[in-house]
Amino acid sequence: MSDDSTAKPRHEDLVDQRLVCWYFAAALTFLFISMLGGMLMALQLVRHNPFAGIEIFSPGRWRMIHTNAVAYGFLANGFLGCLHWAVPRLTLRPVLDRRLSVLIFIAWQAVVLATAGGLAFGQAQALEWGETPTWIDPVAQVGLLLVAINFMAPISKMSGPLYVTLWYFLAAFIWTFLTYAMGNFVPEYFVAGTSAGAVGGLFIHDLVGLFVTPLGWGLMYYFVPILLKKPIWSHGLSLVGFWGLAFFYPLQGIHHFLYTPIPMFLQYGAVISTIAVELVVTTVVINFFGTIWGSGSAVKHNLPIRWFYTGMVFYFLTCFQCALQVTMTFQALIHFTDWVVGHAHLVMFGVFSMWILGIMTYLFPLLIGRDWYSRKLCEWHFWLSAVGIFVMAGDLILGGLFQGWSWAALQPWDASVEVSFPFWFVRVFAGLAMFGGLLVFLYNIWMTWRGEEELAVDSATVPAPAS
Repeated sequence: MSDDSTAKPRHEDLVDQRLVCWYFAAALTFLFISMLGGMLMALQLVRHNPFAGIEIFSPGRWRMIHTNAVAYGFLANGFLGCLHWAVPRLTLRPVLDRRLSVLIFIAWQAVVLATAGGLAFGQAQALEWGETPTWIDPVAQVGLLLVAINFMAPISKMSGPLYVTLWYFLAAFIWTFLTYAMGNFVPEYFVAGTSAGAVGGLFIHDLVGLFVTPLGWGLMYYFVPILLKKPIWSHGLSLVGFWGLAFFYPLQGIHHFLYTPIPMFLQYGAVISTIAVELVVTTVVINFFGTIWGSGSAVKHNLPIRWFYTGMVFYFLTCFQCALQVTMTFQALIHFTDWVVGHAHLVMFGVFSMWILGIMTYLFPLLIGRDWYSRKLCEWHFWLSAVGIFVMAGDLILGGLFQGWSWAALQPWDASVEVSFPFWFVRVFAGLAMFGGLLVFLYNIWMTWRGEEELAVDSATVPAPAS
């Protein structure tokens, strides 16, 4: 008879699958709201604003709701759902307290909804990505601390070396807490002028590099080997990627404020560290493509893997683009243009949203206990999303060049607006494609949930997790 103290924990004792579903449902709800806000902005640019003259629906306010709903509504909820799946399975221990997990879930939805309400009624802070009203910031800060405690407790009980995924997760818990405090309290209460601009620049970029990036790559190091049923290609390269991210990423945020009164040595340091990050990213991409070497057919038949590797290609392109656009020469042309908007969409949707949606494509059948209602709808979801974001990003990047050339030629401002119109129309249709992909996905989830009980999961679409 086996000793209960040494018996392998059951999956249902480790993972609260219901809570994972809750987080995914909340994430998709906020993605839906965010895309509506994005469409409102796109229609405003082509002079077809359906809510013209209604202050609460003004595109300026919904632009902030759009970005905050993506960062804190979709990405944060999606990552928290993934963490509730991955951390207990990696540590073979449940989170510190499931009641705390439920409390965090409820509190976080309240934070995101209150943020959206505050922004709609004009209570935004004057800091990009940090527009959350001041009365919400302390609550959000406490929530991030509770998240860190809840997940770091099982990790701290492990003995022996940690898998690289847990390295990324531990760093993200600490970095996110510090980054949010830096961006939402320091410029507001402690510094002003160029110092506040420098801190704001660090916050804007560290929110991506020290919150979203370590969680995203950490999840890729977990899910890709499981789905391919083979180990990661090089553990050494995975550590190079981790330490390169830790060293270079916090230094590059000021590249958002080139050609400003911020001291030039800080601007040049940000340029150099940004270019260095591209080399770090290259090692990570090589590691994952080395992992799939010999298993390339998985991209065709395995939908989650296709989501993951499409996001990796977009990530490499994004960082390569970033290494170019931060140079002083390039920045003189594209500063304040739609190039920057295309770049932001490519990284936030083309990379991290693609990864989360790929994870959802893998996990939803396992969470619901039924195969997907329609494999064809899963394909439509992928292609509408991937092609939509590729067209949108490419369109805005190209449009940004035309805007920059117009300004460099000292043409009237109206000329740059007129030259932008064709690009803004394309943006509307690209956004509609992405929104259509989301609607297809939601319909597929609904029909899967309503389907017959306990259908066999299609291993070609959703491979069983490793034991």
